[in-house]
Amino acid sequence: MMRLRHIEVFQAIIDTGSISGAARQLNVSQPNVSRVLNHAEQQLGFALFERRSQGMSPTLEAQRLIPEIRELYNRLQAISALTEQLRKGEGQTVRVGAAHAFGQMILAPALVEYRQQYRYVNVELVTEHFQTLCQNLLADQLDFALVFGQQVSGELVSEPLFHSSMVALLPAQTAVSGPVSLDWLCQNNLLMMQQEDPLGHVLHRALRDKGLQPANSLYIKTYSVIADMVLAGGGVGIVDLFTARRYADQLRVVPVAQPLPFEVMLISRRDRPQSQSTLQLKQVIRTRLWELARQCEVQIHVGQ
Repeated sequence: MMRLRHIEVFQAIIDTGSISGAARQLNVSQPNVSRVLNHAEQQLGFALFERRSQGMSPTLEAQRLIPEIRELYNRLQAISALTEQLRKGEGQTVRVGAAHAFGQMILAPALVEYRQQYRYVNVELVTEHFQTLCQNLLADQLDFALVFGQQVSGELVSEPLFHSSMVALLPAQTAVSGPVSLDWLCQNNLLMMQQEDPLGHVLHRALRDKGLQPANSLYIKTYSVIADMVLAGGGVGIVDLFTARRYADQLRVVPVAQPLPFEVMLISRRDRPQSQSTLQLKQVIRTRLWELARQCEVQIHVGQ
């Protein structure tokens, strides 16, 4: 019975016509090639080559083997090439979705880092709201998504990555440096998230628990729009750490006295295996998220 190593050596000798040539082609020593050839001949019970002064000549039995071995050898080469492509991610596409708040602060630098490490992998990025991202996952249009924590359907699986508390955005000239209460925020024209939003749900529940309701508040779906409204003098807002950090040099960012917890998760289809390229991108995003979150908490002094 011929083993794969026997076949490699046999084909190398056929290609080069000598033990030394086969050794160079396989990048091994000549004694190594000779040992493998001798072992193959012992296993088969007949000689494969005649040793002549001008080189190695295949025996009649070997000549009958050549077409079959060449076909198998070519298949082995194809398998080797394919495994190398898979290792590098060549021709693969990772489809990632994200909540809008993660697009610039986390995914932009994470994707730059990922492309530097895995330049053969294509990446498709979609930023959308939570419900749309879940729908895209269920329709198999995304491999995974980075979202704020919320209950997902049984067809999806979530991987918690990080948790913290939301913070308040105030106009830069506001003479407040410490934590602000929900009551104070409502009195200063709190710009509201929509109730069905993952973070909006937490905020609305906290306000209901305290019997608070902002007067004539706007209900805004995108966190960066809340920050832009505060910047334009439209009131005060509550957002996540990552949105707040984008505006930290333009607005005053302070903790909220009442904890408003949020969680960051990776969600994906429960029934879909994930490629090596997808797992590698998820790890880059996970590392980048934690690095940025630590910077945000130090800068904004959440909980202090």
